[in-house]
Amino acid sequence: MNIKQELPWDNPRFRNWVAVARACHVLERTLAVKLAPLDLKPAQLDVLMNLYRHPGMSQHDLARKLLVGRSNVTMLLPQLETRGLVRREGDEKDKRVLRLNLTEAGEALLMKALKVHMALIEKAMSQSTPEQCD
Repeated sequence: MNIKQELPWDNPRFRNWVAVARACHVLERTLAVKLAPLDLKPAQLDVLMNLYRHPGMSQHDLARKLLVGRSNVTMLLPQLETRGLVRREGDEKDKRVLRLNLTEAGEALLMKALKVHMALIEKAMSQSTPEQCD
């Protein structure tokens, strides 16, 4: 068996994997461009969406939801706090835990960002039937 036969280029599953990865990358970049007028990055939008759906979650739980390390969340939060979008509060039962909540400004910005996000999703998925999306 030669090395050329071992490479995955001709494998349809490999090609599909690459196509999906590229599509994700393009969508992420497009979302970043669309969110820029709101001074918001996709990772920050993920934080706001999760805190809206799960108010009072801990930084540790947020990191798990975002599939990132706690240090990533630790770096994202100060930017959002400084802008008055998120607040950290001590847990009443466990002083080591910080609970995260959206502020009114954070919720207002999230609603604007969700309109942008949904417009992108509708455009990207416009050829799909509801059955294909389920």
